[in-house]
Amino acid sequence: MSDIKVRFAPSPTGFMHIGNTRTALFNWLLAKKLGGKFMLRIDDTDKLRSKKEYEDAMRESLKWLGFEWGEEARQSARFERYDELRDKLIAEGRIYACYDSPEELEIKRKRAMAKGQAPIYDRQALKYTADDLAKFKAEGRKPHYRFKLVDEVIEWDDIVRGHCKYEASKLSDPIIIREDGSYLYHFPSCVDDSDFGITHIVRGEDHVTNTAAQIQMFKAIGGKVPTFAHLPLLTGTEGKLSKRLGSLGVRELKAEGVEPMAICSFLAKLGTSDAIEPYYTLDELAESLDFEKLGRSQPKFDEEELKRFNTKFVRSMPYELVANRIPVSREFWEKVKPNLDVVEDIRVWNNICNDVVVPVMEDRELTEIAASVLPPEPWDDTTFNAWLNEVKAKSGKKGKELFHPIRKALTALENGPELKTLLPLIGYEKTLMRLKGIKA
Repeated sequence: MSDIKVRFAPSPTGFMHIGNTRTALFNWLLAKKLGGKFMLRIDDTDKLRSKKEYEDAMRESLKWLGFEWGEEARQSARFERYDELRDKLIAEGRIYACYDSPEELEIKRKRAMAKGQAPIYDRQALKYTADDLAKFKAEGRKPHYRFKLVDEVIEWDDIVRGHCKYEASKLSDPIIIREDGSYLYHFPSCVDDSDFGITHIVRGEDHVTNTAAQIQMFKAIGGKVPTFAHLPLLTGTEGKLSKRLGSLGVRELKAEGVEPMAICSFLAKLGTSDAIEPYYTLDELAESLDFEKLGRSQPKFDEEELKRFNTKFVRSMPYELVANRIPVSREFWEKVKPNLDVVEDIRVWNNICNDVVVPVMEDRELTEIAASVLPPEPWDDTTFNAWLNEVKAKSGKKGKELFHPIRKALTALENGPELKTLLPLIGYEKTLMRLKGIKA
């Protein structure tokens, strides 16, 4: 086992969606490929929006996808540690109190932009006098707190984006504590990553400017700066970030019969130079991981494309992966799987072919004719059409009048799998009995 350690750090403020599923996947694959550890950290500092039902659902989704973790932490249990380092950095002048109201900050932002300047905080709070502080206190104002960036060039080599460079003077001192005393994302995340020895952070490219500020935070608290990989964000098919992407969740895809490894295979290769092909184990998928193959443009995620890929995935699935989920033999699975869209469809085929069916007799005269010209076995997928043409010639019926009564007699269903494929699986004896209205 190497010293490599990654983390997936979701906020339990909603169900697991396709975006954070992709982040979890890349972290897990990286840890697996490098022989490292994968940690789950629950970022539940937002007391109002964090809910146990979301956390429980997230754990369930992670386990269903096959992601295992050996270590876990919860931010809400670590406030003492954050407060300890907060007080240390306040004493060192790296965290400072600000009494600007949201309205005052907005005015400053608009004023800077009107002058063609970057809307960064002007550090007015560092110039407060004793009279200013007395006035704020009298008004009942409560401060928020910012981390003071040191004026320097911040650089790092990103696994995905290559060399990154920011001038700290062009960045705003990030707010790390709200007026109500609650922590924002930046500071607790750095403290945790440092304390738990996180070596690699894989996350979306929307965090790139956060990273510049956080590199200084790591150094301020005496932590080691991790290696970063910022993934291009998924977009919807319309080419922009879509609300649907934010709501499309693992639970919905699972309910629609999408396989966990189909999701993982699809997301791991989307936006890379590799073809999107089925991988049937996470270990195999991890071996194929190569960040150099990730493009810089934002990949388009299409739910329908994923579902089409899932069909391809299911139709080539080895029996060993479904044996404990389905009530059919290997031989039956291999014969039927080229016709499935989702694994659960096998149950319909099994019910028709292997269970007892009570025929629905819609046209007894027609089904008697069909029984009289039923050819002997062996049958293949050409048998049904040849037989149907003979029934058509003898009965004079065509279209739905011909086809529908035969389907209802053989399957008791209004519609379902193609009869040309079903017929050899049902077999001569059952077919003959059902055509005569006998339960078989």
